Amino acid sequence: MKKVILKMTDINKSFSGVKALKGAALELRAGEVHALMGENGAGKSTLMKILTGIYEKDSGQVEVFGEQVEFADVKESQNAGIAIIHQELNMMKDLTVAQNIFIGREYIKYGIFIDDRRMEKEAQKLLDYVGVKIPPSARLGNLTVGKQQMVEIAKAISFNSRLLILDEPTAALTSVEVDELFRIMNELKAKGIGMIYISHRMDEIKRISDRVTVMRDGEYIGTVNTSETDDAEIVKMMVGRVIYGEKKEKSNCPENAPVVLEVQNLNAGDSVKNVSFSLKKGEILGFSGLMGAGRTEVARLIFGADKKESGVIKINGKEVSIDTPEKAVSYGISYISEDRKRYGLLLDKTVTDNSVLASIPEFVKSGFINDRLAEKKACEVNSKLRTKTPSMSQILRNLSGGNQQKVVVARWLIENSDIFIFDEPTRGIDIGAKSEMYELMDELVKKGKSIIMISSELAEIQRCSDRVVVMCEGRITAQLPVEKATQENIMKYAMMRGGEGVA
Repeated sequence: MKKVILKMTDINKSFSGVKALKGAALELRAGEVHALMGENGAGKSTLMKILTGIYEKDSGQVEVFGEQVEFADVKESQNAGIAIIHQELNMMKDLTVAQNIFIGREYIKYGIFIDDRRMEKEAQKLLDYVGVKIPPSARLGNLTVGKQQMVEIAKAISFNSRLLILDEPTAALTSVEVDELFRIMNELKAKGIGMIYISHRMDEIKRISDRVTVMRDGEYIGTVNTSETDDAEIVKMMVGRVIYGEKKEKSNCPENAPVVLEVQNLNAGDSVKNVSFSLKKGEILGFSGLMGAGRTEVARLIFGADKKESGVIKINGKEVSIDTPEKAVSYGISYISEDRKRYGLLLDKTVTDNSVLASIPEFVKSGFINDRLAEKKACEVNSKLRTKTPSMSQILRNLSGGNQQKVVVARWLIENSDIFIFDEPTRGIDIGAKSEMYELMDELVKKGKSIIMISSELAEIQRCSDRVVVMCEGRITAQLPVEKATQENIMKYAMMRGGEGVA
């Protein structure tokens, strides 16, 4: 058996009286990829912050490389050989690869000048060690996200790290980049480096991990060998309830349902080319396609976030002019962006503030916002969504990604929109939160709302959609009834480049 390099036992942590961790535990061996799984809010991030010295534990023991430790800060954990690769890379894109690797530790010549040549030479050794072909003199901003991540791994190795934490490392990677990342991880495994791999993607967990530890509500649930378990067992451990995600066999939307949104010949540069489709009352219309297909661009045009060059948009049969998000909202359209942190949330404001943002006039009395009424409404809607938060006054950035997403949805439920555009609604959220999001969408259409759902996950498209629109290079290449929306069909049309025909 491989040597244990990390042992966390009976870890407890509370914030303002709220228990974040209750007897959490984790063990990592040298040369192992150990998956850490759990719903958003399960305590994974808190446990890793204790390991890296960001948080101080209330009680419990941490042993690293055979020694009991109590890290006071990140620098101490870094010096002990621990490094974390965050989902959102924190790097200087205007600097070179070498400069990023050695930032804050630059080689100096003649006492005052930065020795770029030496840094590039040392960076090349690290890149070779990791197995990545990237010029150390390249500007970081010119690299793909996948390559930038490889540089971050090389930087971690430069600290002589023997324990790596990878937090949702594939969230923004293409399938080719994922393959490259896994190749590098396997090489690091062979060199005895232990890795904690945090992800919600079950297929990746099965591909790359040796063991899986599951947390739920801040507690340690169990550890299993990846090769000896299956998806159902892991999901059951994670959520403690049944998660459903079978392919929809037939549309739940009546054929004679009225059309609530019609888009005709929509154009915007090379990103949206002659797009036409309709959306019925009570329908979930799935938009599928590869990265860069133009799906988000179509959504932003409908919502008035970007300006169209030509085309017609009709709401309930009447042509409308939507050139701002405010106008879209006035026509009953809401948009839940794929980049919720950039476009959907005020992270330093409270749950209440974010929930009522689109409906502030409803809560104004005599020129002042009625805070009690706003909080009551926010609490009512977020309770229905099962948003996990200590209170409505909680600052939003302190919530997990899945719960932040629910607050965005709460905003548009309070606004009482009729047409919801969900752009990658489950990106970065766990399996349990995904199931709740699916249930929410089902409930919305049962109440007569209509949904456009953009997703890069084929299983999600098949699970939720009544019809599927497929796009490639700004064009619609197919509109498929759910019965014909097989993964093979969707992928065929997703790769159908211009001039090859339309289904």
